[in-house]
Amino acid sequence: PQPPREQREGQQRAARVGGACTSGAVRFRTVHHSTVADVLRARHGWVETESELEWDLFWADTTWCHDNLDRVRLGEHQRVNHFRNHYELTRKDLLVKNLKRTKKALAKEGQHEEASRYDFFPETYVLPADYNLFVEEFRRTGGVWIMKPVGKAQGKGIFLMEKLSQISEWKQSNRLKPRPDGAATETYVVQRYLETPLLIGGKKFDLRIYVLVLSFAPLRVYLYRSGFARFSGTRFSMHTRDIANVNMHLTNVAIQKAAPEYDRRSGMKWDMRSLRLHLQAKRGAGAVDRMHDDVQLLIVRSLLSVANTMVQDKHCFELYGYDIILDDALKPLLLEVNASPALSSDTDA
Repeated sequence: PQPPREQREGQQRAARVGGACTSGAVRFRTVHHSTVADVLRARHGWVETESELEWDLFWADTTWCHDNLDRVRLGEHQRVNHFRNHYELTRKDLLVKNLKRTKKALAKEGQHEEASRYDFFPETYVLPADYNLFVEEFRRTGGVWIMKPVGKAQGKGIFLMEKLSQISEWKQSNRLKPRPDGAATETYVVQRYLETPLLIGGKKFDLRIYVLVLSFAPLRVYLYRSGFARFSGTRFSMHTRDIANVNMHLTNVAIQKAAPEYDRRSGMKWDMRSLRLHLQAKRGAGAVDRMHDDVQLLIVRSLLSVANTMVQDKHCFELYGYDIILDDALKPLLLEVNASPALSSDTDA
């Protein structure tokens, strides 16, 4: 239980003189009611504040950062949990743009071996801008593709398609037409779907890995080793009749919770240690070690791809949620990067 508001405010007043704390107390503010808030409140010497600007640490949402970081002057001691233009990494279309640009620049500089290492993201087109290019590629190679709106999360708006008529129907549904209110047309990415993912028990899964970036120049990054795997509750199939089954193809918790196969006890998750032990038993320790090394290099290279674009600010840090999938050869592929990854749990998993 928290102390009464009057007592907390008294503690806050006693803890500060001017801008910075002088009593050793750390003032924090948070808009999230999650594990973050619980941990901060439990720390000895940390005091919660509701002040707009008199804090040492603010665990904010991205909206506050967009609206305020460019118009407020933060003190030397203040820290906030988002970079100003984090979307260069966390928006699906901009992430791919930066990865492609970096790969092209490396090749132009003669660093062909390093450029070849930027092969950890699926073939991607941005719609509506690349619509004609995508149609040309689809007619040439076919296959199954996945459509994702760039501005949504938790699996919203995602669907798979394997016929050009499906994309034509989508185009005609006014998604690519100018809106009457003058708002921008909704942007999607369409990516070649991984048809041979690594399966466990016949079910698809992906990895959620937490990555803390303190600085992009120089790059200072920490990888949280205890991530987890998120499973689908339905056995995987690429049969035409199963293409539309989002419960099978999407591992997002928000999607799986609505599925009849959802296991509320486990949350459809494995911790990373359990996954590692299982894969070592199936593929050998050496192969699993190489896979983990490849995951770390994927993360570092993705961060390097935005390092020159990101606005460097000593007041900013960020915790990213990386979503990564493994193919049946244990090759990791980057699905997306989340700026506000979920940090709460309603299961023991």
